[in-house]
Amino acid sequence: MSQVTRITLVRHGETEWNVSGRWQGHADAPLTAHGEAQAKALGERFKGGTFDACYTSDLGRAVHTSELVGTPSGMHFQTDERLRERDLGVIQGLTTSEMLDRCPDVYGSFRNDGPDYLVPEGESFRQFNERCVNAIEDFSVRHMGKNMLIVPPGGVLGAIFRHVVGLSLNAPRKYALLNCSVNVIEKKNGDWSVLHWGDVSHLGDSESLDDE
Repeated sequence: MSQVTRITLVRHGETEWNVSGRWQGHADAPLTAHGEAQAKALGERFKGGTFDACYTSDLGRAVHTSELVGTPSGMHFQTDERLRERDLGVIQGLTTSEMLDRCPDVYGSFRNDGPDYLVPEGESFRQFNERCVNAIEDFSVRHMGKNMLIVPPGGVLGAIFRHVVGLSLNAPRKYALLNCSVNVIEKKNGDWSVLHWGDVSHLGDSESLDDE
């Protein structure tokens, strides 16, 4: 009988830098009050649910989200640095307008030069993608046939989506990466599929921001 491995992915709650339009990367910003409320609402949704393993990025915004999500059910999350956002090097922590003012050449290359462009002091999109894919494949082998919950940043969530659906690194993003959204994938007979994506029904009418 084939084993089905299911992974629920939850982007972290809204942060102060999400609201102000700053590119976070490996830098961090605290959750807003709204972001905390999003995570608590998700915790209530998952209350009574069962996950065999729970992982979170080691970035503060993801750790705080996982703590709020896990509290109602007593979930314990393991941190994994492979689930960090892309290292954006010299443009980390800047808004788009600040990038255009301070380092327009770097920003132009970041936007236009493809997945192998290496941001100074940071990662290329290909390097970042390989890190994310290695992590999710490792989890699927380590917990084969199990049900997992993972809390990553938006970029990691996007890299996993591309891997699961076979989308090239050069293809434009046409999928949502919403704060505290529920996104479910599964692996069966070695093949990945998407079951649900961008579900924010637990947030009611409150806003959930997309990733940059």
